[in-house]
Amino acid sequence: MITPSAIPLSLYLHLPWCTQKCPYCDFNSHEGFTPELQGPYVSALLQDFDSQLPEIGGRIVESIFIGGGTPSLFSGEWIQRLLSGLAERMPFAPGAEITLESNPGSAERGRYQSYLEAGVTRLSIGVQSFDDGALGRLGRIHSGDDARQALHLVSTAGFQNWNIDLMHGLPGQTADTAAADLSEALALSAGHISWYQLTIERNTRFWTSQPELPSETTLESIQSTGEQLLSDAGYHQYEVSAYCRPGYESRHNLNYWGFGDYVGLGAGAHGKISRNDGQIIRTQRTRSPADYLALITNGSMPAPRGKTISQQERVVEYVMNALRLKSGSPVGDFTQRTGLPFRQLERAAEQAQSRGWIQHLDSGSLRATPLGYQFLDSVVASFL
Repeated sequence: MITPSAIPLSLYLHLPWCTQKCPYCDFNSHEGFTPELQGPYVSALLQDFDSQLPEIGGRIVESIFIGGGTPSLFSGEWIQRLLSGLAERMPFAPGAEITLESNPGSAERGRYQSYLEAGVTRLSIGVQSFDDGALGRLGRIHSGDDARQALHLVSTAGFQNWNIDLMHGLPGQTADTAAADLSEALALSAGHISWYQLTIERNTRFWTSQPELPSETTLESIQSTGEQLLSDAGYHQYEVSAYCRPGYESRHNLNYWGFGDYVGLGAGAHGKISRNDGQIIRTQRTRSPADYLALITNGSMPAPRGKTISQQERVVEYVMNALRLKSGSPVGDFTQRTGLPFRQLERAAEQAQSRGWIQHLDSGSLRATPLGYQFLDSVVASFL
């Protein structure tokens, strides 16, 4: 049986507007932001939280992630009202990690101090590249100098913890220019870098008008050179695209990958909640910001649509998340987080182990071997 109070709980808040939609982006983001939207949307987020409190009452919020879109289009004043409203409704753990995504635009740069004062403890800066040519080909509206200045201001504002979001495998990129990007990010980092390859997703402009990407040989060179640079700088890979110095892991993302619970608030937001009756529920809100705001009637919002996760889905989702972590997940967490006996996982795990894909289960953790980490999709599929 699942004991929800024993499972970490996080909040994900989706602020869906961007100044301009990037051609590679398949996230739920929308143009058309105006400052007048801040008040109604913050009110809607709090009403959304109220609608979900009956399912999570008595628990403590371990981390918060404010993503988007570009959440830093919202002023520090409105972020403070939002966080204060959440804290009035539910207790935060001491030292809770509160992350806000930001782009290096001029408006956002002037708000870093106010975000710190609002209670944000960590920023995630969408740099993507320091190379002006690469940024132009990506459709980004900031320059390399904008990114450098933003990271300097984050530091001088008083933040001790921030992530740099950096992409590689960009149109026109070489192994040397990718290494230069990563070296600059390391020099400006507080200890955490999300470094990942550009992929072309459906429902994006790049899907219908695909740019010329680096060759497989170049991509392999970028990956091996980058991993060496990160290692030499004292950064370890703790997840597929996450690298950090010890102690700078994202606690919020670790909760996702550990099959923890999270409440999704905002247009298009997803959630996962474990209930006292042993069910695990997936929730989802409507994607359209206008439709989301229209859900409020008479000062309240209905609870989001929920879907029960089947036992088979629990196994696959747990494995899919746990094996993304280099350290894997403690074997005991499987039963605690899924409510299922370990024997429902054991047979497939032993088969994967015999193929050299996961570590020996006697180690006490469900963990991919170096070989298995290279072929995670195949490893996860073996648990179906």
